[in-house]
Amino acid sequence: MLQNFIDAYSPDNLRYLLGGLWITILVSVVSIIGSFIIGSILGVIRYVKIKYLSAVVGFIIDVIRNLPLLLILFFTYFGLPNLGVKPEIIPAAILAMTIFESTMLAEIVRSGIQAVDSGQMEGARANGLTYWQGLWHIVLPQALVKMIPAIVSQFISLVKDTSLATIILLPEMLFRSQIIYGQNTNYIIPMFVAIALMYFIVCYLLSLLSRYLEKRQA
Repeated sequence: MLQNFIDAYSPDNLRYLLGGLWITILVSVVSIIGSFIIGSILGVIRYVKIKYLSAVVGFIIDVIRNLPLLLILFFTYFGLPNLGVKPEIIPAAILAMTIFESTMLAEIVRSGIQAVDSGQMEGARANGLTYWQGLWHIVLPQALVKMIPAIVSQFISLVKDTSLATIILLPEMLFRSQIIYGQNTNYIIPMFVAIALMYFIVCYLLSLLSRYLEKRQA
């Protein structure tokens, strides 16, 4: 058994796996940035109740949130070509992750804003700020503090969900581990241990970041 681990963790295999880790981090980081920006905008739109627009955005969010991420991955990679758009594997994975996570974050943002006492906005208006100035300078900073744990938890889920993109052949960690143990079935357990450790390190670092941000904002 020990020899299987030694053989499985050869320099070539480790470099190959680390290349998959880089793909996982790349897809995750770009998706996190994109979904945070889009999700924040959608969450604010849904909160402020702009006539018609908020209702349409809310409907779209509810539809996408209730679809499996796997279906969205299939659509972006296999469905979009039928509409004349042919994304490569990595852009398709990023697009699917961003679309899905944006709707999740939109609800977190909306709930975070609603959790701020209404008196904060009233106080901002009483001091001469417009509604949007009060929202941006007074309400949103307070809401962000309340949202940090939920947002980071969602980002951790996103990192783990990148493994679903193996279905469209994204060459991330899980996909590459399958290539390695496909050549030698004795490497199955060593590969599972390796990718579990890599996922744990990335997700644990995100959880530490969450704690740091909470303490700093406290």
